[in-house]
Amino acid sequence: MQPTDENYWHTIAQRYDLEPGPINLENGYFGRMSRAVLEQYQEHVAFINRSNSVYARQRFEQGENVEIRRQLAELIGAEPEAVALTRCASDALQALIRNYNRLQPGDQVLISDLEYDTVKGAMRWLARHRGVEVIELAHTHPASFDSLVRTYREAFTRYPRLKLLALTYVTHRTGLVMPVEAIATAAREHGVDVILDGAHALGQIEFNLAQLGIAFAGFNLHKWIGAPLTLGFIYIDPTRLADIDPDMGESHYPATDVRARTPYSTPNIPALMTLPLVFQEHRLLGGARAKGARLNYLRDLWVRQVRSLPAIEVLTSDDPRLYCAITAFKFRGQVDQQVMADRLLNEYNLFTVTRSGAAFGSCIRVTPGLATSAAEIGVLVRALTELGALTY
Repeated sequence: MQPTDENYWHTIAQRYDLEPGPINLENGYFGRMSRAVLEQYQEHVAFINRSNSVYARQRFEQGENVEIRRQLAELIGAEPEAVALTRCASDALQALIRNYNRLQPGDQVLISDLEYDTVKGAMRWLARHRGVEVIELAHTHPASFDSLVRTYREAFTRYPRLKLLALTYVTHRTGLVMPVEAIATAAREHGVDVILDGAHALGQIEFNLAQLGIAFAGFNLHKWIGAPLTLGFIYIDPTRLADIDPDMGESHYPATDVRARTPYSTPNIPALMTLPLVFQEHRLLGGARAKGARLNYLRDLWVRQVRSLPAIEVLTSDDPRLYCAITAFKFRGQVDQQVMADRLLNEYNLFTVTRSGAAFGSCIRVTPGLATSAAEIGVLVRALTELGALTY
């Protein structure tokens, strides 16, 4: 399967039901389920509603849930003892941050302007409740592989009381892919632990957590894997489990079980029951290698045609190590990027989303999906070319 084969990817797109309306270039919020997954999910909803706790207590909790957890661990090349299901990456990351027990008053923790707001909030919560100091970096723009690594190395030297770093693998604002392995290596040299936000990485980037040097991470299954909403998971290296406390005294599982690190609650059982099919479809499609290649091709298709336009500033690097499906841009000379996102929608039927909070200001995020065609990317190129000529 070639990422440029429109006929092949058209057959893949046919597996998804699309609501009539704008061309969706905001596939980063959450991913679609395939028609087969959706139908199975709906069947499971009806079945669980009929059987209620009889099935859940007798079969799901005692057997099927264990197998699902095994398959989940297999997806990332980990042992089942290293993962626990959560509702989303945010839940997993909050649990890791609030239960990390190696901090003392006066220690420092590190975030950057590109972290997810929930993660920023959790790290600031540590400052209020643990007496630590939050160090906040603003990344230079445009970023390069070397500049990103240098920024963190300089921070580790400048702030010797640093103990914990929140690091986003794929930043949600611009799609910048962080050089995780190099940063984690530098962090380890200075005795700094890393909690990795892998929400957008899983499913479009191939990685090995052990090779990356990551002991703590949170992921989503409903973005690029194709699962129903409300599914994510936490990863903790079993050799580091003791450094994360059971969540608020959680006692449904023993302290030696990673599942004690998340809140105990009734899960979305019908959604969990679909995961074996979700994992099977992901593998048959070629996994992250095939998905990532297609998404990167669609990204390159528009970026390479508009980067030279005077009116357009593409904010994400073209270094293949530093980008994926998501890429952000802004219209030069426009104070309010939302005005331009509205024009993309109203005049060209293109749905995008604005993002703010980074040092470079607001931007427009473009995220193709597996159902996006090259022809639809062509509409985006025409829109940016025409709007740029009118507004700059």
